[in-house]
Amino acid sequence: MRTWIEKQLYLIDFALASLARKKAKHFGLLLLFAALVFVLASVSLYTHALRRETQSLLAASPEIVLQRLVAGRHDLIPPGYLERLGTIRGVQKIQPRLWGYYYDAVVKANYTFMVAPDMAIARGEIVVGPALMRARGLAPGNGVSFRSYTGELFTFIVGDVLPQASELVSADLVLMHEADFRAFFKYPEGHYTDVALSIANPQEVKNVAKKLLNQLPDSRPILREEVLRTYASLFDWREGLMLALLSAAILAFVIFAWDKAAGLSAEERREIGILKAIGWETGEVLSMKSWEAILIALAAFLVGYLAAYLHVFHQHAFLFEPVLKGWAVLYPRFALPPHIDGLQIATLFFFTVVPYVAATLVPIWRAATIDPDAAMRL
Repeated sequence: MRTWIEKQLYLIDFALASLARKKAKHFGLLLLFAALVFVLASVSLYTHALRRETQSLLAASPEIVLQRLVAGRHDLIPPGYLERLGTIRGVQKIQPRLWGYYYDAVVKANYTFMVAPDMAIARGEIVVGPALMRARGLAPGNGVSFRSYTGELFTFIVGDVLPQASELVSADLVLMHEADFRAFFKYPEGHYTDVALSIANPQEVKNVAKKLLNQLPDSRPILREEVLRTYASLFDWREGLMLALLSAAILAFVIFAWDKAAGLSAEERREIGILKAIGWETGEVLSMKSWEAILIALAAFLVGYLAAYLHVFHQHAFLFEPVLKGWAVLYPRFALPPHIDGLQIATLFFFTVVPYVAATLVPIWRAATIDPDAAMRL
């Protein structure tokens, strides 16, 4: 084993010297390879981090959100609905919610107006999200006016701004007092937008949802796991869209790998012929040339992946942010917690490094098995 290791070290040393003799060619190859890894790794790291952050945020959301449907459309929860929900076995907590969307013509963006029952907000005051604060140039103590859908103008005082850490979910949020919300949207007393339900036994969520449909045929229970699947599908779609836009770069790499497999240059064949003439065996030539390909591929993979890591977790993935985030106007600013998935690295490694290394073996083997004299005359 020690002899084999020493032999491989000598072959690696010779491969490094061979690469150094053609610095410009191999450096350009390394940059091309690293750029491809950088692009693919950036998209993969960013979407995976977004999935993890979304799952973490939704983990504290209610198991079921119940909406009422009228003619197939979302309608208000009327009085008496909550009492009927209390009779369903398995429901631990019932929390009626008030929220709605508002289009602000000033910044041409939609806001989410919401009543936060767990926050003490005085009448006439609002708490705004960080992105909204930046878009409107607001600060605590400032006044801001919104014209309701009835044409009436409402003025509120900004009591506070939500913390930066929550911007992923609070970028466009406006929290207000219940009385202000009902006056702004003309919500009748006793009516709610939907109801959040907490279930005593998480294993019984689907059974409780069936009971809700049986007892309240005009309801639509939305399960937390369904929301998670929807977000996962959304991120998968955006990741696929990004990779489709980058398909030209991927195709260029495939063509390059295919060209590599098509054959070696005359200079490379001559070098192999010389090595065979001075006593190198076919297996040693294959090993040395394989180490050349492996060293280039590993260096490119490490450089590309490290650059992608810095791009995503330290530069906020500014190259792909608009496509992968999806917000049209109010872009939230948030730092995704760094996370590296071993399966993700292995998959990226398999689809970049392995094909390239494999593509170099066939032409090297062909050149290493021909007569040395014939190879040197090429």
